Amino acid sequence: MSKLDKKYKEKEDYEIDLIGLVKAVWISRRLIISITLIFMVIGLLVALLSQKEYTASSTFVPQTAESGKNGSSLSGLASLAGINLGGVSGGSEIPPILYPKLVSSVPFRKMLLDAEISLPGSNEKVTYKKYYTQIYSPGILGIVKEYTLGLPGKLIKVFRNDSPITDSSASDQNLMIVSKEDYDLFKRLEGQLEVKSNDKEGFTSISFIMPDPKMAAQMAKFTESLLQKEVIAYKIQNAREQLKFTESQFEEKKEEFQKIQAELSNFRDRNQNIVSASVNNELQRLEAEYNFAFNIYTELAKQLEQAKLQVSKDTPVFSIIEPVTVPAEKSAPKRPLILIVFTFVGLVVALGVVFGTSTLRGLKEEWEKV
Repeated sequence: MSKLDKKYKEKEDYEIDLIGLVKAVWISRRLIISITLIFMVIGLLVALLSQKEYTASSTFVPQTAESGKNGSSLSGLASLAGINLGGVSGGSEIPPILYPKLVSSVPFRKMLLDAEISLPGSNEKVTYKKYYTQIYSPGILGIVKEYTLGLPGKLIKVFRNDSPITDSSASDQNLMIVSKEDYDLFKRLEGQLEVKSNDKEGFTSISFIMPDPKMAAQMAKFTESLLQKEVIAYKIQNAREQLKFTESQFEEKKEEFQKIQAELSNFRDRNQNIVSASVNNELQRLEAEYNFAFNIYTELAKQLEQAKLQVSKDTPVFSIIEPVTVPAEKSAPKRPLILIVFTFVGLVVALGVVFGTSTLRGLKEEWEKV
């Protein structure tokens, strides 16, 4: 057989196979339509039964007093050398790139569980933890999803026979205890809260998903305030410690100065008309102590004001680019997209069934011929 005949035969076989596939699709068109319609109905039910979700977000830029001076010059020099500092300043502060790690920490999440939110349709406020443990109802689809996705983990725990850590076993080592209830809420927070930091532009965005628009905005605002509070507390920790020490020293020396001042005043009042060497010596001694205490008191007063200014200087200022607002539209579920995806999957499954059946039928016929 020549190459031309072989090529012609391959083309003919391809055309026969293609015609056969089209013929199989046409013959099984009712089955394809039925399977596709079943998936469309499932997708429609999923779209209608899925609980609404609303996303509230905010965007801000952390700024410090040093960022305008040293930060820009260092970043410029580093960029010339091909190094990206990523917005990290030389001070003792939390860089924005670590904000997601801070938010995902256990202490931060524990504080989020205590955030107060307003119940839908009322002014009653409850904590996030109480809402999801006593009030929240996920609906039929949510219950099915929760038990379906959580079944493997529950089976693993049963076979492993895991036992939770009790308070008595952890308290001896001063360990932070996370209860099973809090751990489940932490997992829920992972899917609701998202913190992103843009290193190039220098801004940070926070988004929070909740089944009610007002609750989503409240949780996003609480997260934003809590994150900024933690960053500020870490940044000015050293300045606050210095301020606290200076204040304690200032109060101590202030009492000593006032005591010596009163003692000197009393001595002068008692010895106004007395002239003697012993009185003059005692007066000079008291005046020397007074001058010494006054100098120390004055110097500490200056240091106290400097420490207060340093706290203000080190306190980061967050410029809000996009404030938290109550979302007007839901972010999920996207019902048209769900319906389209289920329809496409149904069509693919139906074609797979038809092609698989026709392939098995052809193999069976060839086997019978042999």
